Amino acid sequence: MPCTTVLVGRNASNDHSTMIARTDDGFYDVKKLVVVTPDKQPKKYKSVISHVEIPLPEDPLRYTSCPSVDLKNGIWAATGINAANVGMTATETITSNPRGLAADPLVRYEKAKKRGEKDKPGGIGEEDIVVLVLPYIKSAREGVLRLAELLETYGTYEMNGIAFNDENEVWWMETIGGHHWMAKRVPDDVVVMNPNQFGMDSFDLEDAFGKKKAHLCSKDLREFIDRNFLDLNQDGVFNPRWVFGSHSDSDHVYNTPRAWFMGRYLCPKSHTWDGPDAEFTPESDYLPWALKPDKKVAVEDVAYLLSGNYQGTPYSLYSSQDTGKRGIYRSIGIARTDVTSICQIRPYAPEEVKGVEWVCFGSTTFGAFLPVYANVQKMPDYLAKVTLDTSTENYYWNCRLISVLADAHYGSCIQNVERHQQAIAVGGRKLIREYDEKIAASHEEALIAEANEKLCAMAKEQCTKTLNTLVLNASKEMKNNYNRSDN
Repeated sequence: MPCTTVLVGRNASNDHSTMIARTDDGFYDVKKLVVVTPDKQPKKYKSVISHVEIPLPEDPLRYTSCPSVDLKNGIWAATGINAANVGMTATETITSNPRGLAADPLVRYEKAKKRGEKDKPGGIGEEDIVVLVLPYIKSAREGVLRLAELLETYGTYEMNGIAFNDENEVWWMETIGGHHWMAKRVPDDVVVMNPNQFGMDSFDLEDAFGKKKAHLCSKDLREFIDRNFLDLNQDGVFNPRWVFGSHSDSDHVYNTPRAWFMGRYLCPKSHTWDGPDAEFTPESDYLPWALKPDKKVAVEDVAYLLSGNYQGTPYSLYSSQDTGKRGIYRSIGIARTDVTSICQIRPYAPEEVKGVEWVCFGSTTFGAFLPVYANVQKMPDYLAKVTLDTSTENYYWNCRLISVLADAHYGSCIQNVERHQQAIAVGGRKLIREYDEKIAASHEEALIAEANEKLCAMAKEQCTKTLNTLVLNASKEMKNNYNRSDN
């Protein structure tokens, strides 16, 4: 699925937490946030799309998941944090080039063409990866190694980027063709911006084939590159983008502008982003994969990046000025986003509540990120009991309703949306602070569930207030209003 990823190293964040975040840009799929306990994890997994069957280990951990409510196309768990305080988001669809895909073709499901023949299963994909990996890992690095084994055994039918984090490390992994892969530990002092392209712009092959301190890859990656003449780099510099990535005209409309917007926000002083002397433009081919931000980054900054619609630039969808450039680039916050989460692992928090998942449903431009503790037996009904029918009784549909009303009446509604986002951010942080202290003092498991219930009650109250205001504002702007009073 087209998505946007942000990764934050522990020394780039304001509280030394690690963060991995991604917009899951689907097709208006209805989502929920649930907890999968070990007894609910399958012993054998079967993919709906690729029909591949995979036996699973006997000792899964409990984990959070954001599955589709309608399972006709599979689980699509999207993101989560497990009981070992390891986060995962999977996957961001990335790009490749014909050379790499021809050298290691994608493993796609093939239906039997003749009677008596058997269907040929495909590899694994976004539908499957969280369920196959997250319950079985106790560190971010283990996540890379677990997924690498699955890729080498079963292959994949699509190009994907996957992120993992624990309290110390963030790892980014990218698939290459059907079976190859490479992964890099995100430096502690940077923020990564990945918008649907093959992302990594540097990679230490010596480390990957030596100490493996911060780089991992397929065992035959060097030979694979040489044998298939994949390397386009000059002067001995190894930039994996020029080996495995794409460089198409459509990237300049769909992908690179998103990285430009994020970099512009993170580094307004250290780089030039606008004007005739700009170091980087929305259509630059050399936008960095990672940047050291000009200031420390908080959760709210990540939320802002992932709700981006080029606000403050000539390209903003909602600009009141007709710049001639409005809407020419694909925004980060789009209508068909299903769920966005920020998996935050906090090293300073009590062990039981190190993992906090900030979740937003629907368009991030208008949605609010609600924090909840991940280490629980079940999520509140407000997050977990979601049906395909529109309702004001759960967070998914409340987020969607707010987005639909605000988008259609942006000028009169955006102030109310911003107040709504602020209220949930403040209310969420206050409750997390309060319960961090309570849990540190008593270590009572019941307090974690109590905190999540209060967080959801706060969110529901705020959503109701905001919807009341937006419905009234939208009613006043209906086309069939008439100035003459009936009184």
